[in-house]
Amino acid sequence: MKKEENWDLIIEGKTSLFSLNFKDVWRYRDLLIMFVKRDFISFYKQTILGPLWFFIQPIFTTIVFSFVFGNLAGISTDGLPKPLFYLAGITCWNYFSDCLIKTSTVFKDNANIFGKVYFPRLIMPLSIVTSNLIRFGVQFLLFVLYMIYFYINGAIFNLTYVVLLFPLLILLMALLGLGLGLIISAMTTKYRDLSFLVSFGVQLLMYGTTVIYPLSEVVIKYPDYAYLVELNPMTFVIEAFRYGFLGNGDFSWNGLIYSGLVTLVVFFLGVIIFNKTEKNFVDTI
Repeated sequence: MKKEENWDLIIEGKTSLFSLNFKDVWRYRDLLIMFVKRDFISFYKQTILGPLWFFIQPIFTTIVFSFVFGNLAGISTDGLPKPLFYLAGITCWNYFSDCLIKTSTVFKDNANIFGKVYFPRLIMPLSIVTSNLIRFGVQFLLFVLYMIYFYINGAIFNLTYVVLLFPLLILLMALLGLGLGLIISAMTTKYRDLSFLVSFGVQLLMYGTTVIYPLSEVVIKYPDYAYLVELNPMTFVIEAFRYGFLGNGDFSWNGLIYSGLVTLVVFFLGVIIFNKTEKNFVDTI
């Protein structure tokens, strides 16, 4: 009589479209930490300034925005100091855009690894979102230093109760960038041209978000086109961030709920598309 064999791990080819495989992700958490370290080190390896780029990039972007949009174009910042207003939007947008752009090419960039060893494929995009969170934390610290500097110099702004939603805002940015990145990454396995449009498209999308102008300015001056800005889920996330930390912005619960619903839909849609195409990633890349 043949003895029944008991296996510790069974790898099956059939998976549900809605399966997130969080148990596998937790089992491979050490691999997730390793990928986070790899992303952090490899990105700044052989650079002179290294992690200082975390500060340099947002500072220079803030200076350019303040000069071009604040001084030359004369766009209102709702009474807030220009550098503080722009840095608030840049800090949020950088985290979202980095998650989206880097996730959108994760499967193409790591095709060799996928073809050699098994691990939950969701580990890769999750490691990107996590490693970008470190960069976001550094840039957020820079934003806090700006707040302290302008407060000491007499700028008028104040914290509001919405600051308590800060962890939720981070989660929304991460899930939205992750969901869109998964969708685009799955599509680029067949349509390579899409990868060239991602960075350009994200830059254009920024101008449809309240990074360089307040939502109130659009509603007053361009009421017929304000809905286009409001359709962007990142708009209400950035407005909530500004309202929470600076006490200025068009915060609304309806807008934040809308952003949350769109984010969840995009995230789960990304997971569904990822699960559907996961088995064919290596064959099509």
